[in-house]
Amino acid sequence: MKKITSILMLTIVFLAFSAQAQNTPAVSKPNPKAPVIKFEKVIHDYGTIQQSANGDCEFKFKNTGKEPLVLSNVITSCGCTTPSWPKEPIMAGKTGVIKVHYDTNRMGAISKTVTVLSNATEDRVVLTIKGTVVAKPAQELPEKTQSPVSNQ
Repeated sequence: MKKITSILMLTIVFLAFSAQAQNTPAVSKPNPKAPVIKFEKVIHDYGTIQQSANGDCEFKFKNTGKEPLVLSNVITSCGCTTPSWPKEPIMAGKTGVIKVHYDTNRMGAISKTVTVLSNATEDRVVLTIKGTVVAKPAQELPEKTQSPVSNQ
């Protein structure tokens, strides 16, 4: 009885997977006129910068497709990184810029991502900022010269 139950259960599972495989929707052909986003660079390396230094950088891109490119959202991996991007469509052949500001008051290694969501053929592009923020050098105070003390 256990063998029959096991065989029956395996048959049901097999039939369920077979039926699901047959209902797979056809893959649609990509739109040959769709917008295409091409970045000049996808990584910005600050190198080693001092605390409170300018944390701004830019990612320039071009729409090499034939339809307008719309950036629907730009998401950062951390609240210490703030993006700004064009809200209007980028026409075919035109360029745009995503500006990113990193808060350089946080010391240590930088490794953050900025995810760009759009209607392009590659609808998700991940940009990266990296580098190291080091402490400002201590300000040296002028050395005091001692004036002779008179005991008069």
